[in-house]
Amino acid sequence: MLQQTRVAAAIPYYKRFLERFPDIATLAGASETEVLALWSGLGYYSRARKLREAAQEIVEAGGGEFPREYGAIRALPGIGDYTAAAVSSIAFGLPHAAIDGNVRRVVMRLTNSADADVAREADQLLDRKNPGRSNQALMELGAVICLPRAALCEACPVASHCAALQNGTVDKLPPPRVKSETIRRERTLLVIRRGERIMLSPCTRLEGFWDLPDAFPGARPGAVLGVFRHTITNSRYRCEVREATADRGPRGARWFSSGRLHEIALSTTAKKALRCLRD
Repeated sequence: MLQQTRVAAAIPYYKRFLERFPDIATLAGASETEVLALWSGLGYYSRARKLREAAQEIVEAGGGEFPREYGAIRALPGIGDYTAAAVSSIAFGLPHAAIDGNVRRVVMRLTNSADADVAREADQLLDRKNPGRSNQALMELGAVICLPRAALCEACPVASHCAALQNGTVDKLPPPRVKSETIRRERTLLVIRRGERIMLSPCTRLEGFWDLPDAFPGARPGAVLGVFRHTITNSRYRCEVREATADRGPRGARWFSSGRLHEIALSTTAKKALRCLRD
């Protein structure tokens, strides 16, 4: 959950997730729809799908026991070099350097090079007697001291070893990323109801999720219920939510009980749109 997500945002999801799935076997036996519903709002939904797949693989191939070797951890669905190194070093004391964005920044500044071989440098910095603590120390150094902007060099315990500080290039490393041009878009989301049921369409961007239908041929839009803004990478959406009627829905649309929407995987735009009904 912490991949690409702030700690504060992940904590409530983490608690709810563990309440529902307290162990690997429970997660492995859950449907993808239920897993996605609990993950809804965190984004990057392939993480949730891979997490469930990893649980299933552990149950089926590993007898329900989490692997204790780096190669076996790395081979699980959804686990890359960083996660495998972090888990294997912190949980099992294996000597693998965990490289996240913070570590990458620290290494570039220590070496004063944007072209540094970060993996090799981080491996050389690793304390093999206590790799878990060593990895966490380096990540923490980047998170609280060696900040992207306004680094706290005067409080840094390794300042005397920092080539970037000695050369006055701390603020230039890592080099800034080129920002993509912002694209502004408009969407009209329709609230079509039939008694206590509401029409939803398969989300075109997220497999397994449901959204309010966009305007479609045959729909008769009515009053505006609200407007909200939504951002996806470099796209900025202005979404207008309108009451509507229709004799039939677009392809794939289904009717859902309004009182059971919490049980299905709703897109973030659907959640924002439905809040307009309560405002």
